[in-house]
Amino acid sequence: MIDQIAYDILRVLRRNGRISVAALAQEVGISRASAYSRVEALTRAGIITGFTADVNPERLGLGVSALVFCSVRPQSWASFLQAIGELPDIESARVLTGEHDVMLAVHSVDMEAMQSLVIGTIAALPEVTKLETVIVLSEVFRRRYVLPDDIPTRAPISLESGLMRFTRADSTRQSRV
Repeated sequence: MIDQIAYDILRVLRRNGRISVAALAQEVGISRASAYSRVEALTRAGIITGFTADVNPERLGLGVSALVFCSVRPQSWASFLQAIGELPDIESARVLTGEHDVMLAVHSVDMEAMQSLVIGTIAALPEVTKLETVIVLSEVFRRRYVLPDDIPTRAPISLESGLMRFTRADSTRQSRV
């Protein structure tokens, strides 16, 4: 089902999700009926999960963005996920490996509102044991999604190459490992 034509369709939709089926078919070089049935098949297969509009948060008055890294109390995931799912300021939540358990992308109208969200709401959740907030200065780019054939083939590197090294930025900071 995922062949080069499917990738081409997804690439065109990534650039313009509002494109007509006729224009999509023309760009990809297939018939209109084929384009329609392929988009339907990609949707039924769960590859295309919806069509949305991209908006600029700053133009909407959401001038402050942050990444909030949370550590969650064990055995409290269900209530934590429900609580953050009900907060409309949270754009996304991603479960992580490493020092923190979850990364939240949040937006707010100003620093006072951001402080209220982070300290007064998220940090106050009983499931949260630790919190670290990073204010986003600017967003350079955002890809809606990456396709497997977007990723170039790279030469493997050996562990002996000396290119990888872990350096703690703050030597006084405790490690969780």
